[in-house]
Formats: sequence, structure tokens, C-alpha cells
Amino acid sequence: MSVTVRRVVTGHDQNGRATVTIDETVKNVVQVRPGAHAAAIWTTEGFPVDNDGDADASARKVGTTLANGTIFRVVSFGPGVAAPNHRTDSIDYATVIAGEIDMELDGETVHLKAGDVLVQRGTIHNWVNKGTAPCIIAFVLVAAKPVTAGGKVLNAVG
Repeated sequence: MSVTVRRVVTGHDQNGRATVTIDETVKNVVQVRPGAHAAAIWTTEGFPVDNDGDADASARKVGTTLANGTIFRVVSFGPGVAAPNHRTDSIDYATVIAGEIDMELDGETVHLKAGDVLVQRGTIHNWVNKGTAPCIIAFVLVAAKPVTAGGKVLNAVG
């Protein structure tokens, strides 16, 4: 299983007219672990975002998050795939596009299915696909300060 996503990106021509600058099936799919694939759709650096130029921002090398920026990525978790526990210095907006998945927190599990949305606010978590079909999730990760709880800073981990 891989990720097959049509990506359409808009921009402007030299006369300032709106136009489609990219219309393709994503090419930058990477296997992040056996049974899990991801494709960066777009990234940005800095706030407010600079919409000038025509460079393909999906080609920027990024990790899980991008300091002072955003990442829009689509991930496929195959049946039986479990991501390692991790926490990011970001707020993550997730939309389940297809399939079902469990997000495990500290002693709590939430089951998500196609059409569900999630706002993940710097918590330690794990994605587990216990089903028989792949789960496709679109994520928008926005850089955030590390979480502070009970007077303790909870830095990114995993």
C-alpha cells in the first residue's frame, strides 16, 4: 500500500492572473516504516506565510514538524501498523479520509473513522491500525511552543 494523491497547487502568472501551477499525482512518497507511507503535499516557513514565487514547497526537506512553519502531509497506515509513541512541538489538524485507526494516549484510546477530524495539541500519542484495510489521514502540522503542564515543559519526543 502506498499513497496516491492528486495535488493541485495554484499561483499567479506574470500578469497577476490566478492559474494552476501544479497538477500531478504526488511523487515524493516515502516509506516511514513497513506498511506506512507519507507524502508531503506542501510546507511553509514563517508567519504570515509568503505566497509569492512558484517554487514547489513540497520538495523542502522536513522532519516530523517544521520550526516556525507548517507541513501538509498525507499518510497511509496499513493494517497492523503501529507508529511509535511520539510528541511534536506542533498543533496537528487531522482528517481521516479512508479506513479506521486508533489513537492511543496515556491510558486512553480514541477510535477514528473516515470523516472524523482530530485536533492533536502536543500530546504523546501513537497511531495503531487494528483493521483489515489501510487508513489514510491528511495532517496539517503547525509549529507550536512545547506544552507546559503542571509547571513542567513537555518537549517533543520520538
